[in-house]
Amino acid sequence: MKFFWSFGQYLYLLKEAGSRPDNHRVFIKRIMQEMNIIGIQSLGIVTVISLFMGMVLTLEIAYQLVAAWIVDSVIGEIISETTMLELSPTITALVLAGRVGSNIAAEIGNMKISEQIDALDVMGVNAPSYLIAPKIIASVIAIPMLIVISIALSHVGGMFIGHVTGICSISDFSAGAQHTFKTFTLIFAVIKAFTFAFVISSVSSYQGFVVKGGALEVGKASTKAVVHSSILILIFDYLLAQLLL
Repeated sequence: MKFFWSFGQYLYLLKEAGSRPDNHRVFIKRIMQEMNIIGIQSLGIVTVISLFMGMVLTLEIAYQLVAAWIVDSVIGEIISETTMLELSPTITALVLAGRVGSNIAAEIGNMKISEQIDALDVMGVNAPSYLIAPKIIASVIAIPMLIVISIALSHVGGMFIGHVTGICSISDFSAGAQHTFKTFTLIFAVIKAFTFAFVISSVSSYQGFVVKGGALEVGKASTKAVVHSSILILIFDYLLAQLLL
């Protein structure tokens, strides 16, 4: 029963967040601010993870493919497919669930316990629309862009380490990646990115919005936001693969 009550409360909160904003100029300004926090400030960690993901994959694939008759371009083919289909969207989303999700839950949770949300209600401001909607919109714009960047940087990392270690040349890696590239694979990665972005932002916002108590409960809400978002990311990862592949 608690699950259904929480799920209904979550849907009602999304309905309130989807209502018409009170001031469009302020609304757009908040979206820009959230895109900076969610997107630009997460670019550093996404860059590091993606480069090392491509480098590690190259080394591990080269270790496995020891047969002399296997051409070097196979490394590029495997990395291109695995990063687009699974690794970049899922790993990046899980990392952002920790960074972005906990930040969203903590921010809204602190506003909740300090009665700032109650003050917005007293002033006649729709708090879910003012606080949650910009975060969701910014997330579904910024996170897919980060995931596309992650895919590109994974290729760069793989090409770099392959060239430096002599595993495969840049031309062989590129030829393999181009040979196996399918437009639908990239579209599938973007679909996953939009889904994961919505899950991270909406679930984290809900966890922060329903906080009751003090600072200890805000910390618990941040933890719940990360855990629940991560679990849902993995569930939707499976469902999307089952439905679309």
